[in-house]
Amino acid sequence: MSRKRILTGDRPTGKLHLGHYVGSLQNRVRLQDEYECFFIIADLHTLTTKPEKEHIEGLTENIRSAALDYLACGIDPKKSVIYVQSAVPEVVELTLFFQNLVTVPRLSRIPSIKEMAQGAGIEEMPFGLLGYPVLQAADILLPRAHLVPVGKDNVAHVEVTREIARRFNYLYGDTFPVPDVLVAEYGSLVGTDGNAKMSKSLNNAIFLSDDARTVEKRVMSMYTDPNRVSADVPGQVEGNPVFQYHDAFNSDKKEVEELKTRYRAGKVGDVEVKEKLAKAINLFLDPIRERRAGYEAVNGLVDEVIYEGTMKMREEAHTTLALAKKAMGMASVWNRISRKAEEAKKKKAKQ
Repeated sequence: MSRKRILTGDRPTGKLHLGHYVGSLQNRVRLQDEYECFFIIADLHTLTTKPEKEHIEGLTENIRSAALDYLACGIDPKKSVIYVQSAVPEVVELTLFFQNLVTVPRLSRIPSIKEMAQGAGIEEMPFGLLGYPVLQAADILLPRAHLVPVGKDNVAHVEVTREIARRFNYLYGDTFPVPDVLVAEYGSLVGTDGNAKMSKSLNNAIFLSDDARTVEKRVMSMYTDPNRVSADVPGQVEGNPVFQYHDAFNSDKKEVEELKTRYRAGKVGDVEVKEKLAKAINLFLDPIRERRAGYEAVNGLVDEVIYEGTMKMREEAHTTLALAKKAMGMASVWNRISRKAEEAKKKKAKQ
């Protein structure tokens, strides 16, 4: 292992949006030259809140969509591994081992798990959802990752991974690195409605695949300062979604500061601020659109990238699981039985 490794990824629940970019994708693109990167499309995780068959049937297209978003944002398949979680069976076996190293009360204290259940309308906690962080630990430790780039809402999950890695190493010997967390510099991005973080289900997202006209429509409908009834009324910049987006996506920082000054003084209207934001976002998305078109133009290319990445991950997973079983002594259990069985067969053959 020449370079340190990164593991991060997304559940394939639909198209990725600007919130995904500021929360993790920009870090992934930046770090792929420095680290050996593994990007998981975590389809097994979707089953914790959407186990219905109709959702499962949509996974194939969602997986392709996620991979295409990765490539369009600048993730290079020659540098990084993009793979499908369910196609790596070792993750299930490693999860089973890890389940015995963490308690139910520990998992119950993770607030985001309860939030996920509430968001999915689940009244009673399923075993799989409670164990979400354990499966996530297997995801992270299967490629033996050293660093996990996540949003703030997933820091508690990675802490469970760290505890499991330390517990495993204590019981069986040093096998896994204890991964560090890299929190996105910008953090989560508020939705266009100003009421929650950006989400497809809340219809408050601008997608990485949106065309220029769609971006303009979404930006012009954005929530701003509710107390500002006309352009000559001084407005609130802090907490204003339009200016949060300017900070994140407008590369002309001088223009942003000028708009903020004029807004606070009641010398610029929301329309002008939004028009300049739409222009800035479209300038940001233009190279992403160009790369997307290039990948889409080659029939089967995205599927090939996913397939090759998954096969590479399978090799890593096989190695890791063998190391874990050897450390635990599990490998020798079957070896002893099979050896004895072979010896018995040979004796019978000689008789």
